[in-house]
Amino acid sequence: GVEVASPAPAATPATDNKDDTTMSSLTKLRRTIFPIYGKQETIKFLLIGSIKFFIIMALTLTRDTKDTLVVTQCGAEAIAFLKIYGVLPAATAFIALYSKMASVLEKKTLFYSTCIPFFVFFVLYDVVIYPNAAILHPSLESVQKILGSTSSGGLAVLAKIVANWTSALFYVVAEIYSSVSVGLLFWQFANDVVPIGQAKRFYPLFAQMSGLAPVLAGQYVVRYASQAPDFGSSLNRLTAAIAFSGTMICIYYQLATQYVEKTEGVPEVNIDGSVSPKKKKPRMSMKESAKFLASSQYLRLIATLVLGYGLSINFTEIMWKSLVKKQYPDPLDYQRFMGNFSSAVGLSTCIVIFFGVHVIRILGWKVGAMATPGIMMILGIPFFACILIGLDSPVRLHVAVVLGTIQSLLSKTSKYALFDPTTQMAYIPLDEESKVKGKAAIDVLGSRVGKSGGSLIQQGLVFVFGNIINAAPVVAVIYYSVLVGWIAAANRLSSLFQAQTEMDKANKYERSKEK
Repeated sequence: GVEVASPAPAATPATDNKDDTTMSSLTKLRRTIFPIYGKQETIKFLLIGSIKFFIIMALTLTRDTKDTLVVTQCGAEAIAFLKIYGVLPAATAFIALYSKMASVLEKKTLFYSTCIPFFVFFVLYDVVIYPNAAILHPSLESVQKILGSTSSGGLAVLAKIVANWTSALFYVVAEIYSSVSVGLLFWQFANDVVPIGQAKRFYPLFAQMSGLAPVLAGQYVVRYASQAPDFGSSLNRLTAAIAFSGTMICIYYQLATQYVEKTEGVPEVNIDGSVSPKKKKPRMSMKESAKFLASSQYLRLIATLVLGYGLSINFTEIMWKSLVKKQYPDPLDYQRFMGNFSSAVGLSTCIVIFFGVHVIRILGWKVGAMATPGIMMILGIPFFACILIGLDSPVRLHVAVVLGTIQSLLSKTSKYALFDPTTQMAYIPLDEESKVKGKAAIDVLGSRVGKSGGSLIQQGLVFVFGNIINAAPVVAVIYYSVLVGWIAAANRLSSLFQAQTEMDKANKYERSKEK
């Protein structure tokens, strides 16, 4: 990748000389907004960016759908249960399968065989499963008889999940798609074909391109899907858009790989690169992935960051969703609210990324990495305060929903704009094996264990307090302890990241001298 990286720096002196002329302000502006130079880079950027755009489009649509299904049918508390008993085992099985596939299949085939099954399921759900839900679901009464459950607390939630198991299944598949799609499908490909020099300029802009996707998807939900006469026909409209996104992901992936092969011949290098380690890595079991993470302090710290985000966002999110459900009990209203929320996340992500690029570039990696937990710390205060005062009146409920929405909005925004790019950058100086295996293990294990850990704790609280809102004081204490640990890990990782990058540079320099 040394040859590919060299044209980019070479392009800058030319633009620097222009600074003396009248062009300077315009050039500076263009470099700030769109720091991508030349036709070849632009095409490469747009092709890879479009993959991410459609991945996020499908992700937003399936996320809004899974929430609407589960929260309105089983209540927001059900999310905590599903994340442990549904998503965690499924994600574990998926990782095991993916690691097996990765050691057998070629990169392209791996991409398609990871991506396509999800979309097949989403279409099947709409065409076959949902219309026949009445036949497939057991009645709530019969489930409650078997479980012997009461009207509130943990068992009641479990009974609702069993009675609406197809919605639960959709939720689990959509959750796994969300951790796989961006993490494994997109970043694995991007990290393969975008060298470090380009990455610093490309990655924040990828985030900006994909920030537009939720805006589009959310508005599609609000203005078209949720206007349907009933939820079933609303689901047809959503699935059409999901299937379209899935098709576009595959088309753009095909175009991007062809273009990169044609212009840079990078994959040839990668094939050599990935053939040699293949001898070393026969098969990695789940246990081995965990061991692999444990063997490297650097990867452990990245995992801690991902874990910190997963845990903390999960704490506030379930609380916020159960407040939203109190305010919007009807599925189509709830869907409309979530659609608008997704659009808002996308829009604000675009705006924040615009500044975020410069935060990372000007203030450095460390500030970028610490911004998210910092923001979450500050915004948690009014939200928890509002819940602790009490939600008896509609006005207070409304205020709590608004505060929760702002809190959730800005946490997610800073995640996409600052947390994701800094975490992805942390992988770049690592060797091939750590990149591929460490990434797979962290993406799915880290974010899943984070989310399920959060869910386990919340589940315990639901059993003790009856519902999640009553447990607010305890949640607040845990939430803040997690954030403190996350900030400490980010601080430690930033010094390692600096050192690793310097080493990486030195090695590359040595290699280029040998040539």
